[in-house]
Amino acid sequence: MDSSATADLYRDITDFARSTPSWFQHLAELWTEAGLLLFGVIFIVLWWSARPTGSRAVAVAVLAPLATAIAYVCSETLKTVFTEDRPCRAVAGAGASLVACPPVGDWSFPSNHSTIAGGAAIAIAIVRPLLAYLTVPMALLMAFSRVFVGVHYPHDVAVGLVLGGVVAALIVLLAAGPVQKLVETMRTSQSGAVLWMVGTGARAGAERGRHSAGRR
Repeated sequence: MDSSATADLYRDITDFARSTPSWFQHLAELWTEAGLLLFGVIFIVLWWSARPTGSRAVAVAVLAPLATAIAYVCSETLKTVFTEDRPCRAVAGAGASLVACPPVGDWSFPSNHSTIAGGAAIAIAIVRPLLAYLTVPMALLMAFSRVFVGVHYPHDVAVGLVLGGVVAALIVLLAAGPVQKLVETMRTSQSGAVLWMVGTGARAGAERGRHSAGRR
């Protein structure tokens, strides 16, 4: 992988990073990892809030983290094809990265963090479109933070964002129908654990309410 095209931009960003106050650098270091946890929390909230609703809502809420995980696997596979060394080792004249440079063999292209962020942002936006106003900026900030702390080239994070978003969108949209049917089947189960996972849906809940009222 020819990384010379964005090496100068990498140097500019990392030089800027080292000129920022230490508290800002620590904030960037925190966000580069904590952002992933926040996406995970959003996934859980979306799944939980979808359980009392329609089966398609549950299907896409369940698919969102799965699609993001598949995007990550695609990113990890590409790393083994391109085997691009990290810029914190390869870019001549660049200062030390703000975080420890990953070891040789932990390749740079594409950025796994950015792939996960891009996939999560788009998958969540499919589940709840209004959340795109939150998740897209989150993903962009996470991608930028990977360059800011010095462990990725700009093209690593740009490709990662696109890869994650495209793969996640395709998985969610193409698999929503079959998974919706699976959810509907699971909702006929007598197992409490199964019903806890997929919820009973508004209609089933209403039916139980009517039966309870009739017995009174």
